[in-house]
Amino acid sequence: MTKQTISVQLSQTKKQKPDPNRLEFGRVFTDHMFVMDYSAENGWHDPRIVPYQPIEMDPAAMVYHYGQSVFEGLKAYVSDDGKVLLFRPEKNVERLNKSNDRLCIPRVDPDTVLDGLKQLLQIEKEWIPAAEGTSLYIRPFIISTEPYLGVAPSKTYKLLIILSPVGSYYKEGIQPVKIAVESEFVRAVTGGTGNAKTAGNYAASLKAQEVAESKGFSQVLWLDGVEKKYIEEVGSMNIFFKIDGEIVTPALNGSILEGITRNSVLYLLKQWGLPVTEKKISVDELIQAHKDGLLEEAFGTGTAAVISPVGELIWKDESLVINGGETGEIAKKLYDTITGIQKGALPDPFGWTVEVDTVTQSC
Repeated sequence: MTKQTISVQLSQTKKQKPDPNRLEFGRVFTDHMFVMDYSAENGWHDPRIVPYQPIEMDPAAMVYHYGQSVFEGLKAYVSDDGKVLLFRPEKNVERLNKSNDRLCIPRVDPDTVLDGLKQLLQIEKEWIPAAEGTSLYIRPFIISTEPYLGVAPSKTYKLLIILSPVGSYYKEGIQPVKIAVESEFVRAVTGGTGNAKTAGNYAASLKAQEVAESKGFSQVLWLDGVEKKYIEEVGSMNIFFKIDGEIVTPALNGSILEGITRNSVLYLLKQWGLPVTEKKISVDELIQAHKDGLLEEAFGTGTAAVISPVGELIWKDESLVINGGETGEIAKKLYDTITGIQKGALPDPFGWTVEVDTVTQSC
């Protein structure tokens, strides 16, 4: 595919940057964004960087009515020596195209998207916070834009990348959280869209999350949508358990999102020589392991929080306190290792980090 030239229009007014020590997640956005359009006639075309601004669309745009949209999430970090680093960005574009396939959205050219992202980061480097636990969150997304009320794949789309300086996803930081095991609502089913990163999955999760938060829980632990018996994800993260020395995580089954942090954790655990298995795990097995004193750790993995230790699970009226409610040794080691690699503080023997050339380019 011929490499497309990315045009750049710089903003004439700059926003005030937030206090890096008081950042929330996803509330503040940078000065510029990347945009690219798709039409049946021209394919993906007109890649450009423009000032951050509202999108004007027809009220009949299909995304508003049928939810044909996908998105990704990754982060940029600045190292102590000023390098801008991305963590496995090619995996995000790979997963974006998998989601595209499931939602009948045309695949994007990875090189064009990554080139656009890197150029955007070159312009927005000063927005990357350096304080502990902070980063620049990157949200690529695609929406269907054809004005049509028929139920069919759209013929036009828009891809955007927006950036947001963020603090920790959970206000608790790398501290154990209290999780409710969800027994009524389900997140996804095999054959549905659970293994795609699409907006509808997250809309479907909001009710259970709202109920859980009203009862003092940070998140919910999802069970499968058929038998409501097997563990799938925790909130929007993948989940791991250490049971009697073995680390286990639910096997990918078509309704579980294939997390990039999950993949990195599996690789690290195997590199460290620790026993790790992907398999079906029932909530009954988990309860029995806790009763037998064998449930040693639990933690979620995802881009936003990286590693989120679980200190307590509530199943119906039963409380399962894990590791005395403290962060486990494995969770802490994984967090320190992954965040150390992401920020360039630790060696990267796996080639996971990508340095963004921040030499100013002519615009």
